Amino acid sequence: MNDDRTVPARSPRSTRSARSPQDELAERLTEVFDLVGPLYRRVHRKVEQAAPVEGLSVGVRAVLDLLRARGPLTVPQMGRAQALSRQFVQRMVNDAARQELVESVPNPAHRRSSLIRLTERGRAAIGAVRAREHELLRRVDGDLTMADVDACLRVLGAMHALFDDVDVD
Repeated sequence: MNDDRTVPARSPRSTRSARSPQDELAERLTEVFDLVGPLYRRVHRKVEQAAPVEGLSVGVRAVLDLLRARGPLTVPQMGRAQALSRQFVQRMVNDAARQELVESVPNPAHRRSSLIRLTERGRAAIGAVRAREHELLRRVDGDLTMADVDACLRVLGAMHALFDDVDVD
């Protein structure tokens, strides 16, 4: 694996010339995986370091942000949306409920599976976290453009879709 602080080195052109375009693309997508894993782990640690200040674990932060973006959801819906087990999401929802960040409300579509929604306190908490993250992300170097970000989202979306069939429960 490459050093997680640098962009992986590209293969020399001479060894790639006889390869098919699909093989070259697969090799470059492997480089994306080489960056995404360490990036995810670093962001995870950064959120954990801020947890004593904000009182939110990585998992609770993820639940709150999902509810902020999509509105009330059931625990199974949150698990599917985040590719996490229902049991893990339930633990995070329970933690958030203990902090009065979320509440259960009746689900008109399903009597046994309540909807989980943000409380005002939860809305304020995730708003503060996102504001802090926004300030941090404003400092990203590299002369990035919106087109760069759009391309990144397109690539990651395609890679994500490749693994949509993976069961996470």
